[in-house]
Amino acid sequence: MSGHSKWSQIKRQKGAADVKRGVVFTKMTKEIMIAAKEGGGDPDGNFRLRLAMDRARNVNMPRAIGGGDAAALESVVYEGYAPGGVSVMIEAATDNRNRTVSEIRAAFTRGGGKLGESGSVQWLFEQKGVIEIDAKGKDADVIELAAIDAGAEDVEAEPGLITVYTTPAAFERVKKALDTAGIKVASAELSMRPTTTVRVEGDQAKKLLSLVETLEDLDDVIKVHANFDVPEEVLQHA
Repeated sequence: MSGHSKWSQIKRQKGAADVKRGVVFTKMTKEIMIAAKEGGGDPDGNFRLRLAMDRARNVNMPRAIGGGDAAALESVVYEGYAPGGVSVMIEAATDNRNRTVSEIRAAFTRGGGKLGESGSVQWLFEQKGVIEIDAKGKDADVIELAAIDAGAEDVEAEPGLITVYTTPAAFERVKKALDTAGIKVASAELSMRPTTTVRVEGDQAKKLLSLVETLEDLDDVIKVHANFDVPEEVLQHA
């Protein structure tokens, strides 16, 4: 898991979201539209919508962006395999399944992977709340204690990053407790956490990361989950 957490941290440090701001805003708009369509348009009664709106604010998305037909959008999950035997789950929001699956299949093929059947890798992941905290200048023990006291399942501390894992049911409670304690959260989302990881090194690791980035850049893709563990030196030069 640490390899993927480090990947997330490095992308933020490089400002990847800012560089690709238009892509990020498109994804956030779709995520908000899907959340409102499936759970109602009132953020007070729709936690998924509140979370999507929080994520949009975190990337400084303007309020009046987007448009489009929310009724035409639907959530779709795709599964596949990346170089090194890594399993990949892709969450997408689309108004045209044929277009989306064609783009995803092409990305897998070019990247040395393969699109799989429904259910082929999903059993290797479990939904968790994932809260990431910039650890610079902070006491990791204090953060860990606050998270555990609020009901967190697990806390991983790495240089510069603390990752808190919760059950979906405890996610909002733990996030609120951290906010109340004055602990600034860098990102918070419901994500698919791998139950096992695959170590990938060298050129194969570079190919793997290139494929993940290609998938993440597709307009219809909201999130990419993968069970890789890659050496930090490869991540730093990705």
